[in-house]
Amino acid sequence: MTRRYPTLKETPSQTAGPYVHIGMNPNVTGIHGVYETDLGTTMKTGAVRGEEITVTGTVTDGMGGVLKDAVLEIWQADADGLFNAPGETRGVADPEFSGWGRAAADLQTGEYRFDTVKPGRVPWRDGRLQAPHISMWIVARGINIGLHTRLYFDDEAEANSEDPVLTRIEHQHRVPTLLAARTADGLYRFDVRLQGENETIFFDM
Repeated sequence: MTRRYPTLKETPSQTAGPYVHIGMNPNVTGIHGVYETDLGTTMKTGAVRGEEITVTGTVTDGMGGVLKDAVLEIWQADADGLFNAPGETRGVADPEFSGWGRAAADLQTGEYRFDTVKPGRVPWRDGRLQAPHISMWIVARGINIGLHTRLYFDDEAEANSEDPVLTRIEHQHRVPTLLAARTADGLYRFDVRLQGENETIFFDM
């Protein structure tokens, strides 16, 4: 006699929820003692090479509301275009620069901040140089899967015009959604829009 076994249905996907700050940046929420400082808060551990910059911005939803529970992570090359990673074979990256950072949006204003360095140009697979850029990952309540995008710099027009990623984007009028605006010396503004007008370009990673 054949026995029938019950099959399990797929579990519904869940959004990141309000625990994102608690789990990834506990000190931001007032939970101290887990980490002395939240992981990824400091990207520079000494005198770094290159131009030191600060990137700030907000993440907004389709209605224009600021997501105050967003958490962002960035990964980038150092000022010489080298990554602080075991797989880097082109040279030795700046030992005083981690290349990775994590920031939680301010619970009051929703603004994030990264104190980093302006990255150098990194070669594409075919050897062409990419424009200076920062890879960014975003998660927040309402986002089922973390979103990947890139931050380029609006004062790197020549490099941007020949970047192998930017030039492949079909709808070129949307490229400005990937450009951080230089607002002062060493200061850049990059606002991420999840939906609606001027929606940021996201990449399928």
